[in-house]
Amino acid sequence: MSNLILSLITSAAYCVLAAYFWRAHARGEGDLLVRGSVGHLVLFPLAIHTYLLAQGIFSGGGFDLGVLNALSAILWLTLLVYWVARFFYPIGGLQALVLPMAAVVVVLPELFHTDHILRNTGLFAFKAHVTAALLAYSLFTIAMLHAVLISQVEKRLHHATLPRVLRSLPPLMTMETLLFRMIGIGFVLLTVTLASGMVFSEEVFGEPWQFNHKVLFGFVSWVVFAVLLWGHRFYGWRGRIAVHWTVGGFVLLLLAYLGSRFVLEVLLHR
Repeated sequence: MSNLILSLITSAAYCVLAAYFWRAHARGEGDLLVRGSVGHLVLFPLAIHTYLLAQGIFSGGGFDLGVLNALSAILWLTLLVYWVARFFYPIGGLQALVLPMAAVVVVLPELFHTDHILRNTGLFAFKAHVTAALLAYSLFTIAMLHAVLISQVEKRLHHATLPRVLRSLPPLMTMETLLFRMIGIGFVLLTVTLASGMVFSEEVFGEPWQFNHKVLFGFVSWVVFAVLLWGHRFYGWRGRIAVHWTVGGFVLLLLAYLGSRFVLEVLLHR
């Protein structure tokens, strides 16, 4: 069976689960179902998604982490994090919100394949750097999504009714707790990414470390998240302040990676 067919099957499974969970949330049963045995159903498409990622990233004897593979990996990790977090938090609404996005993204690498193969993939330094970077980007992507949703809920707290998509979300305190836990873990991984990139640049990328725009945006985003965590720890920053700092740090991180990848792969075809 071709990878394209597998990706279509995975996409269809994500769509069916999304529709099922959305209807359950409309009946007020969403979190109960997601936290029960039905919540394990997401592991079926997630397992196929894992196989597709392995086939797409570890291809041609190298390591292909282009824009589409990176986006697919981010959505894969998001669903995995939500599947684990459902045992501790009522986050069924968040999972239902991400499933349709995963349904779209899982197919894109098979429809629009772009080669961005890196060598020296057997080196431990390379594996540590790329793994830390991918996990950091994924966690900050989830954190940004949480920040935007928190902002929308806060804006409508005084309205008589909330939009249907917002009514199914977890309580604000739950979302903020998850937000700062993900930012804390992501910050540690981002620190490892920047440090390993500096120390092992020649081994990983085949050239000495250079202070370029990618490094600049990476370090500035690191400072932004460091200040946010410091403010939350000592001054209790939350709400709009946390949202603004999270989105700002994420945009800088996006410019550091996806911005340069988009220019190279889509505009310059390199």
